[in-house]
This record gives sequence, structure tokens and C-alpha cells, in this order.
Amino acid sequence: MPQGGNTGLVGGQIPLDGELLLSLTRLDKIREVDPASNTMTCEAGVVLAKAQAAAADVDRLFPLSLGAEGSCTIGGNLSTNAAGTAALAYGIARDLMLGLEVVLADGRILQLLQKLKKDNTGYNLRHIFVGAEGTLGVITAAVLKLFPRPRAVETAFVGVPSPAAALKLLHLAQARADGTVTSFELIVREIVEFAIHHGHGVRDPLAGKHPWYVLMEVSSQYSDGLRESLEHLLAAAIEQGIVIDATIAASLEQTKAFWHLRHVLPEIQKPEGGSIKHDVSVPVAVVPDFLAEASAAVQALIPGSRPVPFGHLGDGNIHFNVSQPVGADQEQFLARWGEVNAVVDKIVLKYHGSISAEHGIGLLKRDSLPKVKDKVALELMRGLMRMLDPNGILNAGKVL
Repeated sequence: MPQGGNTGLVGGQIPLDGELLLSLTRLDKIREVDPASNTMTCEAGVVLAKAQAAAADVDRLFPLSLGAEGSCTIGGNLSTNAAGTAALAYGIARDLMLGLEVVLADGRILQLLQKLKKDNTGYNLRHIFVGAEGTLGVITAAVLKLFPRPRAVETAFVGVPSPAAALKLLHLAQARADGTVTSFELIVREIVEFAIHHGHGVRDPLAGKHPWYVLMEVSSQYSDGLRESLEHLLAAAIEQGIVIDATIAASLEQTKAFWHLRHVLPEIQKPEGGSIKHDVSVPVAVVPDFLAEASAAVQALIPGSRPVPFGHLGDGNIHFNVSQPVGADQEQFLARWGEVNAVVDKIVLKYHGSISAEHGIGLLKRDSLPKVKDKVALELMRGLMRMLDPNGILNAGKVL
């Protein structure tokens, strides 16, 4: 089974049944950076932060950005179709890939390392390996898209009364900001409390406490005027009752502090006891309805449980995590993982969403997949797996 930086969250990269582990970390060369074509060719073991830095060295941007970017690898990013905080503006891993090099189960090398945006010569084979979690072939290199580096970036931390208000702010920002809204993160107050109590160097971002927060980033190719534009946008939102309070980062250090708060959210739930996690997506317009219904359903199932959702409101991806009741037995709480998943997944499907937005299926969600996936789609997936890996040697037991 192939493994990159071993940062996956659904067990797709972990050998559990005596499998032979194929580590790709030594395939760590950046073969080419081509700013004229806005492309970069990386081997699978290149750490995401290294790829970002290589793009910056030629005044370009590789926009994929994750909390684990200091250790996750390009091969793993593509194998799980990672997304992260900039997907709103730039898309997910699949959108950032132009070409692939893949080793198949029989040892043949599929050479699709092209820089072309247009290649209409039959089936687009490279995309079947993105998100396949190493079950169809081993990604060894990729051609990635680069973008012009923004000349101005402004970051704001905003207090809002509700997810519905946050959604109105998103629409207002997309319509009125003199730049591109590159990130738009929604965070509930309860998990900010966790971060303040347990996070390293985390401080309350605003003077008062608010039910919900938005961490918003706006970028522009023009070096002047972006801050003033964002100030006017937030002032208009306050007048409309969409925003309660807001602050715009006054320095790079403050920007880093805002993002530090966001990136520690997955880990600071541990000191609060058991946490049952969901990585789901629903259409952006129904995120507020989903949050209200899922929170009520979980609390009805386990009284005292604490939903602490956060995530990428701009693309409808919510990490709907549920912390155990205060003082509850952790093992007993975690034993109900399947029950809680079933309740939340049912609501996700009601809103025509997905039970896996950016983490993949792996082992953790493998048994849930047949319950939610179109039967014809499952048949095609199994057919592809049988054709490309008839002996079942590639990451066996994962995804399907």
C-alpha cells in the first residue's frame, strides 16, 4: 500500500493487516518549475509546503493550503483529492492538476505528464487516479497549476450572529469586494473557547464573545486599495446587521495568529474528551439549515453532547465534529460513533450532500459508502478496480 506524509484522517494510508508499505517520501524532487506555462512538475513525495515555496521563488502561487502542509505530500494530496482553505477561489486538488505519472499494479508506467489545458484525445484518464487513495495505481509525479501571486492580501476575523448571517456576508463580499474572496471559514464560538483554553498562544480574536465567527481572506492583483475596500464592506455589513464586530489584521503576525487559531481546531478537541467527527459537504445555500438540523438531532440522540462545527463555508464543506458531554465516559461516548454518523449522514443526504468532502473514504467510511453511493457508480468503481488491479495488491480493503 502507498503512503505519503501519513497525515490522512480516514485510515486510507495505514497498514492494518500486514500489508507491505510503500513509502513515497524519497520521491521528493521538484523536476521543473515553468513560470511561463504556470506549471510545476513535482514528484509524489514533495511536501506541500516545499511546493508552495518553490512556486513563490518564481513569483507564483500554488494555492493548495492545509493545516498539515508542513508534512503532507503532493502524492497524498492528489490521492485523497485534498481541498483546504483556498478551494473557494482556486478549486480542489483535482482542479490544480494538469498531468500525472502513475505506476500501475502490473508495473506499467502511465505517462500523462502534460502541461496542456486542452487535450481532447479521448478519455481523460488522469482524473480516475485523483481521489482513488492508491487503489487504482501509485501516483509518482504530477504537473501542477500555478497562479500569479496576489499583490495584496487582507485577512479579517468577523463576529456574526448566525450561519445565515455568515452566508449573507459571503454573498456581499463576493459581490462588492475589490478582489477575490480566497478563503471564507465558519467557526462556532464553542470551539474557539476550546482553542483559548487548550491551544498554544491562542487569544480571543475580538473584544466580545459572539455566537459564530468568519475568518475571511481577500486577495487582489492590485497593490493598493484592498484594505479600504474590505473596511467599507465590513462597515456595510454592520449596518445591515450581518456583522456584529470585526477586525482586519494589522500585521503579518496578526494574520498568522488568526490562521493559527483556525489550524489548531482539529487538535484542541482532544483535551475535551471524545470527539466524533464528520467531514461533510452540502450545497452552500443550505449550510445554515444543515447545521441547525444536525446539531438538534445529535443533541437529541446524546443529551449534553456538544456539536462544534467549523469549516469552509464558501464551498459548503463543514467539519461537523461532536464533543462528548462534560464528565461523560469517553469510551462509552466513542462507542456510539456509528449511531451519530448515521444520524448526521441521513441529514447530509436529505440536503443532497456528501459524507466525505475532502478527507476521502479510506477504512473509516468504507462500510458507509454503499449506503450513500449510487449503485451504478459503485459497480463502475468496482469494475475499474478489477481491471486495473485484478490481484488486489493496491491498498486492499480501502475505499471498497
